[in-house]
Amino acid sequence: MPKRAPSLLSTSLLSAVLALSAPALARAAEEREAWTPTATALRADAAGIALPQTVAGLSLSKSGEVSHGGSGIDNYAQYLSDDGAIQATLYIYMPSYADASLAAYMTDKAIMARFGSRTHRTAYASVAAAGHANGALRAVYDDAADGALTTAAAFVHAGRWMVKLRVTGPTERRTEVLAGLDGMLSGLRFDDASSIHATRPATFASCPAADGIDARMTGPAAATPVDIAMPREGSAPLCIRGRVDTANGNYEMLRQAGVKDGATIVPVDDAGTVLAFDPAKTGAGYQLSIHSVGQTDIFGIYDKVPSARQIAEILDGKDPQTARAGAVVAFAANGEVTLRNGDGKSR
Repeated sequence: MPKRAPSLLSTSLLSAVLALSAPALARAAEEREAWTPTATALRADAAGIALPQTVAGLSLSKSGEVSHGGSGIDNYAQYLSDDGAIQATLYIYMPSYADASLAAYMTDKAIMARFGSRTHRTAYASVAAAGHANGALRAVYDDAADGALTTAAAFVHAGRWMVKLRVTGPTERRTEVLAGLDGMLSGLRFDDASSIHATRPATFASCPAADGIDARMTGPAAATPVDIAMPREGSAPLCIRGRVDTANGNYEMLRQAGVKDGATIVPVDDAGTVLAFDPAKTGAGYQLSIHSVGQTDIFGIYDKVPSARQIAEILDGKDPQTARAGAVVAFAANGEVTLRNGDGKSR
């Protein structure tokens, strides 16, 4: 399995540059700067998304790329209050499996895990974005870091792109933190606002436990990109069919509630890394694909969804059946798609 990108929360939430380590297998045909500043705004050209340089008491401090340098598919911009006590980050990135509801869910889990038992969520709902009702998810967390911090986030899925806003500051300045988040959200501008997906929080229903029996790999990787047949943006209830324990953490096996033979996904972090087992397009079984920023790795077909133990081995890089992807699909910021064999040769 390829090395996975760590969570966007894997370093301090008050840090501007959060390292991701997914390999840059794809670059845009013509490399360009990720951001273009104007007199009043900062614009991610490839995504067609912009934000004012000063908004709601926060001013642009610096911007750049989190990973995939020069490709413009994984970008950040940091904003600060005048005294630096309130810090905000705008992320505009292109995961190959984009879902604002899932991004919010994984960020929620990461925040709760990172900031301790006193942290509690006080808001989690769909709100308007760029004139679109339910175009964003907004979340607020109080009493983080033993009561010292308030942190808030918002998520928008527009076309192929994800937008994530994070604002964090001292608890006593909660009003400013929320004003910063809401100001940044309302200040976002989209070249194509019609591309914004309506989204809502993920909901969960009961789900029968997986049988726990190991699967066998029975076929080669698909020859074309995999489009996972899962409802996104909170459009249908999900359920947890099992839990995966690995050396780096615990993850959930999710599927659509009430659908016995549908796809199963395993979200790995809040940066868009997702394992997916989708019913094979030809014949029986389930196709494994691993999605990350700008890339999908396609592996072989299993006769059934693998057990939690097998998925843990895949995530830990110990599964001999998935030592190397059969195909790698690279997505460039300009819309170009490159398909390579596992040996690196283009198809």
